[in-house]
Amino acid sequence: MAGVITGNVQSMSVVSVTLSPSIVATITTSTQAFTVPGVLATDACIHVSKPTAQTGLGIAGVRVSGNNEVSITFINPTAGGITPTAAEVYRFCIVRPDSVQTGFAV
Repeated sequence: MAGVITGNVQSMSVVSVTLSPSIVATITTSTQAFTVPGVLATDACIHVSKPTAQTGLGIAGVRVSGNNEVSITFINPTAGGITPTAAEVYRFCIVRPDSVQTGFAV
């Protein structure tokens, strides 16, 4: 099986950004994209921290979705819509590989 070897970690950073996500409809997930300056499409986001807990609202995943952009997938299993708290500072842990090499058997 051919794979991608990304080598070593060039840098690991924590980036803080103030976000105001949109409402997450009832019994669904919502993937929302946010501007995170300095993030490259080849980076990996390995963690996101929302500073406050909200009953019924969860984070199902996070990924780098493009240059200067990170997407968070919120989940709402409740019977009503939930709007994540506005103007909160989210923290992202971003990992940048030192190289990307393709075509290796993994």
